[in-house]
Amino acid sequence: MVGTPSEVYFHGLQYWLIFIGILFMAVTLSYVYLPVFMNLHISSSYEYLELRFNRHVRAAACGLFVLDEILFLPIVLYVPSLTFNLVTGFNIHCIGAIVCAVCIFYTSVGGLKAVVWADTLQIILMFFSLVVVVIVGLSQIGGLGIVWSRAVEGGRVNLLNFDPNPLERHTVWTVIIGGYVYWTSFNAVNQTMVQRYLTLSSLKEARKSMIYFTFGIFLFVSFCCLSGLLIYSTYHNCDPLKAKLIDSGDQLLPLYVMHTAHHIFGFPGLFIAGVFSAALSSLSTVMNSTTCVVMKDLLDSYFQVKFKSTGIVALLARGLIIFLGLIAIGGIYIVSKLGGILQVAYTISAVAAGTSFGVFTLGITCPFANTKGALAGGMAAIVLMSWCCIGQQISVASGRIPLHTLPILMDACPVMAPLNSSAFDSVHQEVLSATQSDEEPDSEVFMLYRLSYLYLSSLGLISVMVVGSLVSLCTGMTDVSKLNANLFAPPVRRWLLRRRKAMQEAEPEKEKIDEENDLELTSLSGSVSQQNGGNPVGNRWKDPENNELL
Repeated sequence: MVGTPSEVYFHGLQYWLIFIGILFMAVTLSYVYLPVFMNLHISSSYEYLELRFNRHVRAAACGLFVLDEILFLPIVLYVPSLTFNLVTGFNIHCIGAIVCAVCIFYTSVGGLKAVVWADTLQIILMFFSLVVVVIVGLSQIGGLGIVWSRAVEGGRVNLLNFDPNPLERHTVWTVIIGGYVYWTSFNAVNQTMVQRYLTLSSLKEARKSMIYFTFGIFLFVSFCCLSGLLIYSTYHNCDPLKAKLIDSGDQLLPLYVMHTAHHIFGFPGLFIAGVFSAALSSLSTVMNSTTCVVMKDLLDSYFQVKFKSTGIVALLARGLIIFLGLIAIGGIYIVSKLGGILQVAYTISAVAAGTSFGVFTLGITCPFANTKGALAGGMAAIVLMSWCCIGQQISVASGRIPLHTLPILMDACPVMAPLNSSAFDSVHQEVLSATQSDEEPDSEVFMLYRLSYLYLSSLGLISVMVVGSLVSLCTGMTDVSKLNANLFAPPVRRWLLRRRKAMQEAEPEKEKIDEENDLELTSLSGSVSQQNGGNPVGNRWKDPENNELL
């Protein structure tokens, strides 16, 4: 809600094409991954890995998931804290602590039921506030025509960049292919999403919910991108970041709301409520699913820890939720020093989500893959992804990889001023040069460090599939005849069942042929014995003259 408008403002409308990748994601989930989980009647997505491979693969994937969510929590908490700070000047860390305390309370007391109901109400409020922001913005600026014409003049309508270079931040290929893999990796196997599908009564209902989800995401992404164009149309002749009206590009949407609609009673509060709803929805879901994975998949299943009473289990679960909340609060400081929220979120998720997605995909689509291949592929992907992501962030922070943005004029900056002095006491009014950075990336920077952030999940998926398949082939393929066909995607399952049927039909014919061969061999043996005058002794013959074995 905050990161996407900033992305469109600085880099153009190319990101909007990610809805095509989301559409392909929905089809893939509905016909490849969901049938597997629904037919197995499991309560956690990671149970699949134990059924397909073994308990060690399951535990490793659970550890990756917990690490991913721990890294993701501070990002989720940072967004509403930043927004509230810009509007009120209140300390970011204090805001984060208050938000987290509220989330911890209803998540630990109400459990999954409270999370689902709260998510429903929060998503409605979040979407409603964004729609109101767009409607008010369009009415004040003069309509969609003005927004579009200014976006075209400013080079923001860059939808058809077909450059195949994977180092480009946004192209048609990086957005559609990279976006498809990222969204599929998050929605197909991540417990935060799978636990929602598994609560539905049937595969038909799950597919129906996927249609609603996809349509909702399309509308939400479209409104976020439109709000980014609105922000650009408003500030097309004065970049608030260069004018020091804000400290980070992620503050653009809150700034826009305060500048354009601060006079509308209750409107800033509605917007803040929408941002907080988005954060609370993600926070509660992550805390609940992470606690479930730790309790069920790790402590109960892997370490086989048995608790004497349900009271101890409930107490431990609440303790884990509080612990996760404290980590989120402490991580806000680190997140505030990183780049744009959207890129940081994609980069951090790529390490764990891309690797886990690769292991699941290896198991679901490759019948010959074995446990050694899954573990080797997962380890290779973790090492490669960690190396690339850490190297990329260090290179960006050191300035070796400059963050290029589309040009923005500064002509009207002298007439711009904060509209709410109490909220912008620290704003500097000096006007900076409009010269855009034309630095080229350091040629010595490793190529994978400059890879588009949208391709990082794809890199993890490919690493697992290639290494896992090679190791499986080298260490002995799995005997597919002994595997449950429901462990595989429907196309693979149908092939497997046809193969087994053909083998069963061929078995009687093979036995008949073997019997005929035995009869022929017996007949031939008797004939040879009579011709040579010898007598069979086991599998050898005696010479009748010297009585020696031949």
